[in-house]
Amino acid sequence: MNADFPAVTPLADPAPEEAQGAPWLLWVVAAVAVLALGLSAMLWQKLSSMQEQLARQSADSGVQATQAAVVAKQAQELSLETAAKASVMEARLSEVSLQRTQLEELMQSLSRSRDENMVVDIESAVRLAQQQSQLTGSAEPLLAALRSADTRITRAAQPRLTPVQRAIARDLARIKATALADTPTLLIKLDELVLLADEVPLANAVAAAHPIEPLKRKPDESVANWWVRLGLLLRDEVRSLVRVSRIEEPEAALLSPEQSFFLRENLKLKLLNARLSLLARHIDSARSDLATAAVMLTRYFDAGSRKTQTTVALLQQVQAQIKALELPRIDDTLAALTTAASGR
Repeated sequence: MNADFPAVTPLADPAPEEAQGAPWLLWVVAAVAVLALGLSAMLWQKLSSMQEQLARQSADSGVQATQAAVVAKQAQELSLETAAKASVMEARLSEVSLQRTQLEELMQSLSRSRDENMVVDIESAVRLAQQQSQLTGSAEPLLAALRSADTRITRAAQPRLTPVQRAIARDLARIKATALADTPTLLIKLDELVLLADEVPLANAVAAAHPIEPLKRKPDESVANWWVRLGLLLRDEVRSLVRVSRIEEPEAALLSPEQSFFLRENLKLKLLNARLSLLARHIDSARSDLATAAVMLTRYFDAGSRKTQTTVALLQQVQAQIKALELPRIDDTLAALTTAASGR
């Protein structure tokens, strides 16, 4: 049986070699362990410091978050307060804007009312001055009123009153360029016409009879001369029996002596009425009376007489001069004042 199995060769005993290397291994293991322990301690220390740092950072973050929440709350409250103040300011601003608008409207209303009152005052003064000028026959009251109105408008310095100022300037220039007649001279001429009315011969007036020389022969006159003179007297008497004249107006030939008297009186009344109308500054009435007097002179009085011609010429002079008594109209100024008063 022992031949079938190989023989076991005994191994050499490693004890001596293992016994020699064991201390070094232990030292290595110990060093590794110490190193691992040191590393673990260092790692634990680092982890502890990191944990402390994280804890501090977490605490700081919490504090900052709390502070941020407080600041956010304060900011929200401040924003709400700001929004409330802004709404109040907007309300006050709108109120101030409304008050400013109302104040501007009031100022414009006061200014417009002042301008309207000034325009009405100027219009009243101009119309009164126009009446005074018509009554006195002098343009000075009207010129003074227009100059005063121009000065007031210049001081007011309102652009909408510029058309009124231009109209006043035009009327002032027109009045200054107009030559007015002398009223006393016209009155004197009317008085002369009234005196001439008694002397103007009528168209149907009988010629004045010539004085008849006595038919008795003069002591120093010869008989032949006496017969000649007698023949001439007879011839003149025969010629005076028939008088041929031309009458343009048939009404003049039909006037009776009584009607002739009243005709002269009516002519004088017309002239006197024209004089009174001239004194009262009723120019239209005076012109109408003078036109009637001119028709009466032409129709009923002898046109070939020198006195009639003188009277007609004088009456025509008065009619021509009485046209210059009319003051120039100030329609431009009155129209501009009416437009300004209406606010257009």
